[in-house]
Formats: sequence, structure tokens, C-alpha cells
Amino acid sequence: MFKGNLQLELGNFTLDSGKFAFDSTGVTVLFGRSGSGKSTLLRALSGLDKDTRGTLQFGNEVWQNGRKALPVERRDIGFVFQTAALLPGKTVQSNLDYAIKRVPKGRAHGPSPQEIIDRVGIGYLLDRSVDNLSGGERQRVAIARALLTRPRLLMMDEPLSALDWRAKTELLTLIESVIADYQIPTLYITHTPVEVERLASRVVFMADGRITSVESLTEATTRIDSPLFTEEGPVSVLHGVMGAIDDDGLIAFESTKADVFTFWLNRAEHANTPTPKTPKTQARLRVLARDVAIARQRYSDISMLNQIPATIDRIEADPETHRQAVFLTLDDGQTLIAELSRRSVATLDLAAGQSVFGLVKTAALMDQ
Repeated sequence: MFKGNLQLELGNFTLDSGKFAFDSTGVTVLFGRSGSGKSTLLRALSGLDKDTRGTLQFGNEVWQNGRKALPVERRDIGFVFQTAALLPGKTVQSNLDYAIKRVPKGRAHGPSPQEIIDRVGIGYLLDRSVDNLSGGERQRVAIARALLTRPRLLMMDEPLSALDWRAKTELLTLIESVIADYQIPTLYITHTPVEVERLASRVVFMADGRITSVESLTEATTRIDSPLFTEEGPVSVLHGVMGAIDDDGLIAFESTKADVFTFWLNRAEHANTPTPKTPKTQARLRVLARDVAIARQRYSDISMLNQIPATIDRIEADPETHRQAVFLTLDDGQTLIAELSRRSVATLDLAAGQSVFGLVKTAALMDQ
């Protein structure tokens, strides 16, 4: 658990977080527009800036009390920055050795250096100078170096922002799996909604140097005015498991509760999706509200396979687009959002409490 109230002035920018408290397990994403104070808050939380004031508690430990602060090296944090921040002119191995030598004896536990090197996929780079690495390779080395410090907490400040789309896709999958495998609490900065939806357990929203709210991912994606919806409109993130790939090449995405729903996904549209390690590999499904239609009954004479039974929870008007967001509750309690015109809502005479079917045109599997 993080709990506190922090202040920090950097140039003309002032961080005044206000009182906050949030669970530290899983992935906590700091989200907001550029200049909202995300990186400044991370510096204050980490102890990297000695001008930080206020209070901060991590678990039962006091990290900040007024001007008195626990030194950053005693907070046991592994850092991954946007620029990788590797030692220039040194080999990859030298950069890793630098981290290994600075691990306190009391933290000499966990996976071996070789296991981490293999897990992050940098074995072939060890003798290469870091000056001759691609952006994606540099970030892999930075992740390995952070893990080698045996941290009890990871902090990542927009680690994907300087990469091309292919490297971003590969690194996002790596970050997701490493955090899940090693169960390291993580603070992650991004201004990209897809990264939030892919990784977050909770979201700390920021604006003008203040924390405006702390919400679970479910809460953040089930309100019409969510800051996550500014780019593509409302988005649903469904949690489930990947089932088998059938003879027609369709991937099954199923509810974690038996016989609740199954989405069928086109294998060709998810070419990079690995075959599940087990029949019930956990995954998330991202569905744009504009790709969801609503029917009052199930249809057998249309090509749409994904006709998901649901109950209308509420209907809200988007003040910017004047369209209607229809919040559907699936049989396992999760929320699927459909975006319709006012005319469609009126024509179907839709209202809260009605049993309907959500017709999903397309969805994106967010691999785990």
C-alpha cells in the first residue's frame, strides 16, 4: 500500500499530489496528459529528488516525513526509464554486472542472473556495446538490469514511448509477462490508453500536478467521462481465458465462469498470438464500443458469430458526440459497452433492465 501527500517543485512546475492511498500490488498506472505531473510524482515516490516534501508510506515503512526521507538506495526499487539510461561505452554484460555488484546481501534471492538474461532474451547481446543496440534491445537490457537488482518494486517511466510499433508490441508483451511471472509490484507511466488497458490493475489519474482520482481498471472503463476514452471513444476490457483454436482457425475467448460467454476471434487477425501454454491461459479482450451493436433477440441468419447475452444496466449520453453509451452487464458481471445513435436507442425502445444481445463486430486479444 502507498499512502501519502507529496509536494515537489521542478522549475516552473509544482507537484501537490493531495492525499492519496492505493494498493501497490499488480500494476499501478500513472495516467494523464503530457505535463500533468506523472514523472514528477514518480520521482517524488522513488526518492530520486531530494527536494521532495510531504509524507509517504510504503507498507509499514515511512519513506518520507517532511524533509526527512529514506534514501533511494534503501527503497529497493528497480528503474526502467524512457531512455534506458545505460552506461555508455560499456558492453551489455558490464551494465548487468554493475547492477549485480550493487545488490545488498540481504536481497540475494530470487531468479539467477542467467535465468533473467534468458527470460528477457538478451543472451546474444552480452558482448555487444550498448552504443550499438537498437531502441528495443536497449530497453530489454534496462529491464534485465532492473530485475537483477532484486527489487521489491519496479518503476517504469514511459518505457515504450521512444520505440517503433513492432518494438513496442514485443516489449509490451515482455513487460506484461515478466511482471506476471515474478509478481513484482509495478508503477508504470504512460499516456497511451492501450497500455493502461493491457497492464493496469488500477489507474492513478493526474492533471495539473495533482492526483484527481485512483480507480480500478474496471471503474476507469465503466464511466462515460473516463480520460481513457479521449482517443477512440468508450472501450470495454474483458477478462477471460483463451480456449482452443478450432478447425476453422478461430480462437475461443471465454469467461472464467463456465458457460457464460464465448467470443470467437479470427486467427488471421491475431497472427502474433501464441498458442496458449495451457488450455485456459488468462487474457484480456479489448472491445471498442463503436464495434458493438445491440439486438433484442439472437439471430441465426447473419454472419456475426459473437452474439453475447446481456442485460442493459444503464444508458448515458456522451456530451461531446451526442451518441448513447449503452452499458451491458454480461452474465459473469463484466461490462460491455455499445455506442449507438439516439435514433437506434429509440427505435429499439431500449431501457435499463432489458435482456438483449451484444453483437460484437471485432475485438482485439490483448495477449498475456
